Amino acid sequence: MCNNLINIVILAAGKGTRMCSNLPKVLHKLAGKYIVEYVIDVAKEINKDKIYIVYGFKGELLKQYLNDSSINWILQDKQLGTGHAVAQVLPYLHDNEKLLILYGDVPLISKETLERLFSIQPNDGIGLLTVISDNPNGYGRIIRNNGIITEIIEHKDIINDQYLNITEINTGIMIANVRKLRYWLKNITNENAQKEFYLTDIVKIAYQDNCFIQSASPVNLYEIKGVNNCIQLANVERIYQNIQAEILMLSGVTIFDPNRFDLRGTLICGIDVEIDTNVIIEEHVILGNRVKIGSGCIIKNSFIGDDCNIYPYSVISNSNLSIKCKVGPFSHFRNNVKLDKNSCIGNFVEMKNVSLGKSSKAKHLSYLGDAIIGANVNIGAGTITCNYDGKNKLNTVIGNNVFIGACSQLVAPLDISENVTIAAGTTVLKDVKNKNLVLNPKKQIHKKDWKRPSER
Repeated sequence: MCNNLINIVILAAGKGTRMCSNLPKVLHKLAGKYIVEYVIDVAKEINKDKIYIVYGFKGELLKQYLNDSSINWILQDKQLGTGHAVAQVLPYLHDNEKLLILYGDVPLISKETLERLFSIQPNDGIGLLTVISDNPNGYGRIIRNNGIITEIIEHKDIINDQYLNITEINTGIMIANVRKLRYWLKNITNENAQKEFYLTDIVKIAYQDNCFIQSASPVNLYEIKGVNNCIQLANVERIYQNIQAEILMLSGVTIFDPNRFDLRGTLICGIDVEIDTNVIIEEHVILGNRVKIGSGCIIKNSFIGDDCNIYPYSVISNSNLSIKCKVGPFSHFRNNVKLDKNSCIGNFVEMKNVSLGKSSKAKHLSYLGDAIIGANVNIGAGTITCNYDGKNKLNTVIGNNVFIGACSQLVAPLDISENVTIAAGTTVLKDVKNKNLVLNPKKQIHKKDWKRPSER
């Protein structure tokens, strides 16, 4: 089948009341993306130029959040059922085309499954995606006569108990000829338990119109799982995450527990990478060879070079680490942090917009912001860059081979030349020249036989 003739409609007009949320259901997130974005992505693999979304409840919010100019937006002003929803898009289509019907709350559907569906669709007939379910409760049943599909009966409309035992169910996903759809949809009614215009009613009409209805099954059963409440969203999330973990593990990545791994973007790994439990990867992350990520780390939109070790509970975003760096535990990098090779950042150190030179280290309890730091620099515990004057963020430059004692304050703007030594507890207010020692003399007072207030 020529994909140029396939239009895709994504039904996304429902309120999603069971989500108990002010957001439209399809705007809830799965692995960091809106649920409906997954459906849009697979639709673009079929035909990126002919995608229609039928919207209704808070539709303007949906359009604003997605902000995708390639989508054709079709309003369903009143939500009168799936048949009524599909009918809204037909005026924009040509009779010689096909219409593939997808759902904005079924995010795991794959291109491979849809190609199966295309391959079995009869000329002028309907291709249905169906599955055999151990628990068909709540789903429309596929009714067959001598193996031929004759109709779909929604669960709430079943009055013949024998139909309750049917295990072949309708997924809702189908493809049909546009010319035939126009006729079939004109003939459906809302005389049913929900007083809605069911899309599924076209199957019986097509059968009576002497058109064939064929079925295909998905490549993976999980693909047809929908999201109607937060429990189902969590279940689909875990299915998705396990799939991503399996792909990574099959490529050689060691993931200590795939049930406690979250990928919310893309991850590219070198060889012999190890990822401990409860790690979250966001946006686009590259891990070099032999990288080790400790438990509880969050890595976002960053590059981590070969042989780096990220210790537990570190948060790294928008950063670039060269080879053989050590970070953490409990370090926080944000907004363009760059570490040169062999550098070391220890526990409870926050860095923002910092370039740190080769073999430099800040091992304890520091804040470093808006700074360029040279090679072989030692930054003592408790040192901070005072980079904000109440209005502007100001820069600190530290040369090579500088030693900064514990609990120092570096008040920007500041330029500290190479080979400088700064004594512990020093507040540096002015630029420092090469090889200087900087200290703030302090008088140490002793009071003999001092009594604490509680002892007086």
